Amino acid sequence: MSQNTEFVLYPAIDILGGKAVRLLRGDYGEKTVYHENPAEVARQWVEQGAEFIHVVDLDGAKEGSQQNRPVIEEIVKRVPVPVQVGGGIRTGETLEALFSLGVARCILGTAAVREPFFVKQAVTEYGEKVVIGIDAKNGWVAVNGWLETSDISAIELGRELKQWGATRVIFTDIARDGTLEGPNLAANIELAEETGLKVIASGGVKETSDLLKLAKYRNAGVAGAIIGKALYTGNIDLTDAINRVRKELAVDGGGA
Repeated sequence: MSQNTEFVLYPAIDILGGKAVRLLRGDYGEKTVYHENPAEVARQWVEQGAEFIHVVDLDGAKEGSQQNRPVIEEIVKRVPVPVQVGGGIRTGETLEALFSLGVARCILGTAAVREPFFVKQAVTEYGEKVVIGIDAKNGWVAVNGWLETSDISAIELGRELKQWGATRVIFTDIARDGTLEGPNLAANIELAEETGLKVIASGGVKETSDLLKLAKYRNAGVAGAIIGKALYTGNIDLTDAINRVRKELAVDGGGA
């Protein structure tokens, strides 16, 4: 496998009812509101050194169609870095609308299981601008805002996506999401090695050492990490984390 030189940190902004929130293990009943203005949060992350912003429309994920597009548009307008967006993207029209707003990447999740033909078309048309979200409970892919579990494993889906032409996925271990228990390192590495995809780790990141552990496996295909709750609680200082990860990668050349 060719070496992967990519490892990016993605501060996360999850939008519910127009506000920046965090859920615990994907439970809509276990939410914490962190800011009334998600665009202001995005601006703060960029001031602290963020090179990419990760946005999820939680209402969209649950309802099956985008619900917070004006908020997403405001975020894209406010920050000078690329923004990737997921949640409720189930049609070509939605993809087109988001890309026309200036969104850099769109994340397809439930659609990969429910609407494979749509996902194949999207990957063919937009290439690396389409990222697939693989959200798993005990290794099985979850759909519809994590409210249902499918009968396909994360690795099976990853192999299919690779065949369809996908290059990058976001892997979330739902059991870890919002828990600050640390990422599922083994599952992220296994998915990358078994599929040949670039894997962005999501869920459970507690401290900067978690990011450094993940970064050591970028040659195996671990291509970045999404940081959510740990930023909002102050467990991770974004500027410090970015600097330490860059230093780690410069020291070891990205190998493990």
